[in-house]
Amino acid sequence: MDGQPRIGVVGATGAVGRVTLELLRERGHERVRAFASARSAGATLDGLEVEEATPEALSAGDLDVCLFSVGTAASRELVPHAVEGGALVVDKSSAYRLADGVPLVVPEVNGAAARDHAGVVANPNCSSIPLSLVLAPLRDAAGLRRARVATYQSVSGAGSQAMERLRAEPSDGHDLRMDWTFDGVEFDEEEKIRLETRKILGEPGLPISASCVRVPVLVGHAEAVWVETEEPVSPEDAERILGAAPGIELEPFPSPGKAAGGDHALVGRIRRDPADPSALALFLACDNLRKGAALNAIQIVELLLGERDRAAA
Repeated sequence: MDGQPRIGVVGATGAVGRVTLELLRERGHERVRAFASARSAGATLDGLEVEEATPEALSAGDLDVCLFSVGTAASRELVPHAVEGGALVVDKSSAYRLADGVPLVVPEVNGAAARDHAGVVANPNCSSIPLSLVLAPLRDAAGLRRARVATYQSVSGAGSQAMERLRAEPSDGHDLRMDWTFDGVEFDEEEKIRLETRKILGEPGLPISASCVRVPVLVGHAEAVWVETEEPVSPEDAERILGAAPGIELEPFPSPGKAAGGDHALVGRIRRDPADPSALALFLACDNLRKGAALNAIQIVELLLGERDRAAA
């Protein structure tokens, strides 16, 4: 690659894709192309003409990086073609997150794992990312015994159309059904958080349980977290540990509104769990479109390109 990387944003017209284009511009990336489905091809988005995301276009060899923000089926179809064309792919769908040999990366937590890719790096679920940011420093300081989380996820996690429906008809919540597969035991989203967080942390046996709901909020996921550590950690020590951790900003009362538009997970209400004095309870909020999706993917790319440039120097 000469100079700036040639970046393709696949799924550019969606909620995450639009934020991806915005962040790439903010961070000085200029060689960017927008791709979407046939029905969006030819439209103009953020000053870019939208191209149709076809196997031929993505395998042409004129892209260095492809950031995918499309559904699982589309990723499975198109990602191999982008890799065939020589691009590094960071995929946001669940298609590759738990696949053997595909790193699942939160740069502040396990950035080194991104190096071991064979063309594809997976971007975690928008709830797994902030949870991992919190659990990793506590694990490093005191070990982890168990984690429980309840998530309150904004409608932007369900895509642009869900956001438009909420804007058009302020909801009392009755139509915010979860669009996740239910198998009688747990929602697919709850399983994702459990399995993905284990993979990110490199803790395959860590007991993690999750309960997930969708709430009538446009942007910003919130999570109530209960953590049992191997060694005792006081709320004061936990605040010090988390306050020094990358990707985290301490906030007395985190909320989706405060997190929206920001690049950190806001963490606060750190206290002893009244049901277990040896455990901690805390609350977090994170912009699910930025750090929960687009920004994390861009950070993965910048991490790998930075290492490439340093090696070439």
